[in-house]
Amino acid sequence: MPLHPQVRQLRELAISENPPALNQLTVAQARAAESTAVRATRGQPEPVHSVINAVIAGTGDRWLPIRVYRPNGAATRPRPVLVYYYGGGWTLGNLDTGDAICRRLTNSADCVTVQVGYRLAPEDKFPAAVHDCATGLRWVAAYASGFGGDPDRLAVAGDSAGGNLAAAVCLLLREQGGPAIATQVLIYPNTHCGRRGGSMADYADPVFFNRSTVGWFWNNYLAHPADGSDPLASPLLAADHAGLPPALVLTAEYDPLRDEGEEYARVLAAAGVPVTARRYDGTMHGFFTAGADAGAARAAVAQVRGHLRDVLGTA
Repeated sequence: MPLHPQVRQLRELAISENPPALNQLTVAQARAAESTAVRATRGQPEPVHSVINAVIAGTGDRWLPIRVYRPNGAATRPRPVLVYYYGGGWTLGNLDTGDAICRRLTNSADCVTVQVGYRLAPEDKFPAAVHDCATGLRWVAAYASGFGGDPDRLAVAGDSAGGNLAAAVCLLLREQGGPAIATQVLIYPNTHCGRRGGSMADYADPVFFNRSTVGWFWNNYLAHPADGSDPLASPLLAADHAGLPPALVLTAEYDPLRDEGEEYARVLAAAGVPVTARRYDGTMHGFFTAGADAGAARAAVAQVRGHLRDVLGTA
């Protein structure tokens, strides 16, 4: 399909601004540019009942930031809990860049959402982020009742690299015997380091997320190229996908990660995992967090809401 008119407008705006390619920036410059873009586009934050910022114990003497969102409205029982990991190629991103989408999901799905901060590359290479995300989920499972959540109705989600981390956490916790995850929601996830051909070759548009950007992120994330074959880096390469949580996998038509996300959905289904997969045509990588005024974003949030309510129920 042709680009959606809103996506075409975003592309034309980006061309007029002519920003440098991400892989031409230092990591510090890329992080500053992302923070500036988020501040410029986030608008007025969607109100929720409450937001709590805290830190939890991580590996060694490290502390991990978390942000807990509680939805508007009264609850008749503890609410389901969504643990969310922001995207950014394991290199960019923080609790602020994921704030808007977490607020929308909290109110839309009537759940408690906990955003988990994790160590970034290249300062902390794979698998540091995976273990931080797993630590955050274990903490949520242990303490959910303290902020109105139900630890028996626990979901995990993330976009892009956050989707990769959500899939990896599901693999890791399956091997470690829990905590139990009711469902995983993977938004255009990275699932296979070094992917060639197909959408990875087709979508090299310098204006949007492209294969050069993908390579830059992987180079930051991995200490050694061989680490890309580890299933916790490339979930598609796991020897066995049986017994993983039911999944919702969303992809974008004009996205170099499209094929590997859709293949992951097929592999999960072949292993007996209940899977719902949908490609959003006419749009690009990053659409899910683009804003409540974007049609594809609204539709995708509504689909996630429906999936979470079907699997987890409501308060």
